[in-house]
Amino acid sequence: MPLPDPVPLYGPEYKRDPYPLYARMREAGPIHRVLFPSGVTAWLVTGHAAAQRTLADPRLGKNHELGNDRWRARASIMPEPQHSQLQVHLLHQDAPKHTAMRRLITDAFAPRRVEALRPRFQEMADALVDAMPTEGPDGIDLVRCFAARFPFQVLAEVIGLPPHLAARFRREWGKVVAPVGPTDPGRPAYEALLRGLQEYIAEVVADRREHPGDGLLSRLVTARDEGELSPEELDSMIFQLLVAGQEPVTNQITTALVALTRHPEALERLRAEPELMPRAVEELLRLDSAFELTTWRFLAEDAELHGTRVPAGDSVIVSLCAANRDPERFPDPDVLDLDRAQGPHLAFGHGTHFCPGAALARIELQVALGTLIARLPGLRLAVPDDELEWIPAVLGRGTATLPVAFDTTGAAATSDATTPAPVPAPTPACPRDLKWPRT
Repeated sequence: MPLPDPVPLYGPEYKRDPYPLYARMREAGPIHRVLFPSGVTAWLVTGHAAAQRTLADPRLGKNHELGNDRWRARASIMPEPQHSQLQVHLLHQDAPKHTAMRRLITDAFAPRRVEALRPRFQEMADALVDAMPTEGPDGIDLVRCFAARFPFQVLAEVIGLPPHLAARFRREWGKVVAPVGPTDPGRPAYEALLRGLQEYIAEVVADRREHPGDGLLSRLVTARDEGELSPEELDSMIFQLLVAGQEPVTNQITTALVALTRHPEALERLRAEPELMPRAVEELLRLDSAFELTTWRFLAEDAELHGTRVPAGDSVIVSLCAANRDPERFPDPDVLDLDRAQGPHLAFGHGTHFCPGAALARIELQVALGTLIARLPGLRLAVPDDELEWIPAVLGRGTATLPVAFDTTGAAATSDATTPAPVPAPTPACPRDLKWPRT
């Protein structure tokens, strides 16, 4: 059956398992016109080799000013003044501005620095497991109890967000990156969240200016005061840190755990051989990445892209998930293989916009998955797999909740008897009366 033109990229079945569609698209060619739920049409690149070339193509820019009127009519959904004040971050910049802005944050996420923080991250993970309800066999929501909390606590530690501000961050502010059109019934709630987040960012800036420290947030405020950043660039970079710095890790924890529950032999092997975790994390990132699609790129002039004429200003997007399941690059790509001779996957992108927080994300995933597997024996889904609720995000993959059960008898204690230092609680306490039917 031929693919429709454009190919629709939305709907519950697509979000639950987009890989059969991606396989059909790869077989039909490297680039296709696609349709998003907002009405935006774009050009989607699917194969691994084509994805790498696209992500490194100097003709493609990230600045929204390159978008044409057709794209802008549907995609520039964030209202003013927030669009101008919060959308000039790294993801929407090209060199030399991108290079200068990226240089301001790379030290905070340097591999050696975040590796030195691993013991602190382990304390955080153990504290969250310690606080979980004891009714494991009846099920708990692992997103609310762990996956939505751990990445934010780590982020706050790394960027220097003080506890009194971290405790007031609302996870629902992350929803402002989801497209909500002007006629959508949810538009008023969307704009209220946006204003709330902008007010919070202003409070963070004022706090770090009044009480400077040596953390990343303080250094960014100093860069603004010394003229290296505009006020809009500062607010946008904090916006990107708070929204993009945690939610993808939350989602990646869920996709990894779903994959492991579908492959219980791999889960048990990791429990028995925890030294495999770094390699396992790379395979889990390849198998089902939380960064499903990249953000927009644009050609300044009409040009050929993988044999197809693409008009200037049309959006070009790369499917990282489709590239990571390309059989020409990864034999048996749909199989979770902990012994795979791992080549470079594209879960963190490629080229100048490669995720600056990749080293941190890897350590977070190693700590999170290692802790949950070691301390929650018999970890399994508490609902049938086909009842999982996949988030309807346009660019990302993950489950909205993750109902799990585990065996409370024999649950492992923390390896360190020392009481961990308090950590901020960005979400409500994990409820102890939340139940699902037993599997």
